[in-house]
Amino acid sequence: MNSIAASRPAKPVLPHAHDRAFYTGMAVAMAVTVFVGFAPTFYLRAFLPPRPTISGAVTLTPLAYVHGGLFTGWMVLFLVQTSLVAARRVDIHRRLGLLGVGMAAAMVVVGTWTAIAAAARGAAPPGVDPLVFLAIPLGDMVLFAPLVATAFWLRRNKEAHKRLMLLAFISLLAAAVARWPGVQPLGPPAFYGLSYLFIVAGVVYDLATRRRIHSVYIWGGLFLVLSVPLRLWISGTEAWRAFAEFLTR
Repeated sequence: MNSIAASRPAKPVLPHAHDRAFYTGMAVAMAVTVFVGFAPTFYLRAFLPPRPTISGAVTLTPLAYVHGGLFTGWMVLFLVQTSLVAARRVDIHRRLGLLGVGMAAAMVVVGTWTAIAAAARGAAPPGVDPLVFLAIPLGDMVLFAPLVATAFWLRRNKEAHKRLMLLAFISLLAAAVARWPGVQPLGPPAFYGLSYLFIVAGVVYDLATRRRIHSVYIWGGLFLVLSVPLRLWISGTEAWRAFAEFLTR
């Protein structure tokens, strides 16, 4: 009997009963964060008096519209995907996954192109060197790409996959948070710090439901958090200036 019991495979770790509600709620909260940040200059632009963007521009370039539309499309798809999982329609969720990967790849290309084009025009927050500031949006793409790629690679590991996708979305939030009233003057530590409160929420949820922090939050969270001081340091070096000048020629 003991040998039979010992030979039985261990029971798989099942998702917690509240996971669907938590991850759907997080997706909605992050989407609201983005909408609030970009409402005056993008989403509600047609209904409000003209307002300058974070760089001081009053008009948007065609590339900026493509960039905003693509990122919005990915955000909507993220909401749809979390809702499908909550509704137990994993079959549709998996089919849409390839669309999400394709959109993410396009976002990296367009996001990088938009950042470089903006720096070439001299667009940056007031008092900030555009070439120095370029390290911020390019760094976001450097974070986003491997997080999505790893999430796709580990798509059969549900616990890792959903946390990696959450971190990928979080890696894009600082641009929206920086546009909240009163946040921009506080600088990158503030708007990245506020964005990363969503990581804290994920960690707290893990501790409350599983009594431990998933390794994705440990390594992925460190990846995001440590990128901020690293980018700020790199952006002030001569090597970065030379690289930024090369990109914006």
